[in-house]
Amino acid sequence: MSKPIITSLLLSSLALSNHALAEKITVISYGGASKDAQQAAFYKPFNAHFGTEIVAGEWNGEMAKLKAMVDTKSVTWDVLDVEDTDLARGCEEGLFEKIDYSKVTSKNDLIPGSQQECGIGIFVWSNVLAYNADKLTTAPKDWKDFWDVKKFPGKRSLRKSARGSLEFALMADGVPVNDVYKVLSTPEGVTRAFAKLDELKPYIQWWEAGAQPPQYLVSGDVVMSSAYSGRIHAVQKAGVNLKTVWNQNLYQFDDWAIPKGTPHLEEAYKFINFAMRPEQQKIYTEKMAYGPSNKMAASLLDESLAGDLPTAPENMKNALKIDVDFWLEYGESLEERFIAWTSKN
Repeated sequence: MSKPIITSLLLSSLALSNHALAEKITVISYGGASKDAQQAAFYKPFNAHFGTEIVAGEWNGEMAKLKAMVDTKSVTWDVLDVEDTDLARGCEEGLFEKIDYSKVTSKNDLIPGSQQECGIGIFVWSNVLAYNADKLTTAPKDWKDFWDVKKFPGKRSLRKSARGSLEFALMADGVPVNDVYKVLSTPEGVTRAFAKLDELKPYIQWWEAGAQPPQYLVSGDVVMSSAYSGRIHAVQKAGVNLKTVWNQNLYQFDDWAIPKGTPHLEEAYKFINFAMRPEQQKIYTEKMAYGPSNKMAASLLDESLAGDLPTAPENMKNALKIDVDFWLEYGESLEERFIAWTSKN
């Protein structure tokens, strides 16, 4: 066989091999009800439209695992659903591709805050106070009530993280929403937050995965819990009498990000572009009540759903937007202190 023919066959084989690789990409999310909604809104329709299989994985924000992949050039994740605080930290550490917005067709339709250097906002979600209305005769109104174990006896649940816990502690201690990060930026404010957490420590049952707060509330393990608003809405749709307190909710973005060094960069952009379509965001929002970041999706939604979204005007009253810059600067030291605090009796 002549060299030109052999070369031609090798090139053809390589092309087919690369094409085969592009037939499958891995998308990582936080699992649970959100992953189920993403399957229906993004993964399955994308596969049907383009013929590319989505390998749907899960994580819980393990940035060390992502860093190990990037550092060893063994990236197996192509698209990542990541909280904006982790996105900012990972971007600073070079763990994500910088977004080329010339490849993002919906860039002009995104709500403010959606366009980040290393990520594109998928939706707005809230960490809210939730409770089981079948088990509480009086409805809590704010984080001060959450801390009131005399009026509301029983266990509570908070996410096992400094992020969120410290903000809620300060609001429970009477700090106005607009002053939370000003206070938390001082050593005295941090001490104040941890002192407030000390009061509740004997009553806390920590949660680490978003599916846990609804489970704890339904089972009666806790009387109140911080929770992702969409997770509570999903359980409400199933007929369970859980209630959401929007007052003093802590809201932020989840973003699509592309791990640095993915072998399927173009396919990753293709997936993100598809998932950001208003029609796809509508499907996701109907299954998981988070606020869509594509402004065009809002007009496609039923009005009855609008009031249950974090982006509803009524729910944004007295809400606190998580300060990404604050957590980028202080997050590592505060999480270390928080871990040390939780390990003590």
